[in-house]
Amino acid sequence: MGQCGITSSKTVLVFLNLIFWFVIILLLVFITEVAVVVLGYIYRAKVENEVNSSIKKVYDEYNGTNSNAQSRAIDYIQKQLQCCGIHNYSDWQYTHWYEESKNNSVPISCCKINIGSCTGSLTRPEDLYQEGCEALVVNKLKEIMMYVIWTALTFAAIQMLGMLCACVVLCRRSRDPAYELLITGGTYA
Repeated sequence: MGQCGITSSKTVLVFLNLIFWFVIILLLVFITEVAVVVLGYIYRAKVENEVNSSIKKVYDEYNGTNSNAQSRAIDYIQKQLQCCGIHNYSDWQYTHWYEESKNNSVPISCCKINIGSCTGSLTRPEDLYQEGCEALVVNKLKEIMMYVIWTALTFAAIQMLGMLCACVVLCRRSRDPAYELLITGGTYA
């Protein structure tokens, strides 16, 4: 019977040690998530500046071919967000692509979906998306960042609950030394 008591107290100590390390790991993950939330909120405002500087470079490197990653990205964004140019469709007049093509038009990706005969010609601006892409990209990125922040906060709340439960178990064990695991017939009861 004495042997059983020693085994069960060793098991309890191992169990409590594992709970302690579980709390420590949860705490580290929690701190990381809080840092992500804080940094995400701080840098959310800086997204606009980054997009402003990057989008101009990408538009300057547009060449209208599918082999160019910048061209594919611009065409995709303009089709998906239903926008044209940086601020509006007239921005295309100041790009290398416009100067080289000399066709007085913007890319076909600027054409409204419901206009089947659109060629991107600037003589028919009503066929083109009027809104620029920069503001829409910034809004979409901020929206995504808010989803990330709320997801991290949700997981942090769940982890806080886990840490609280583990701490309750640890504190109860330290206050109630008479608590021991019951072993009956080789199984825990």
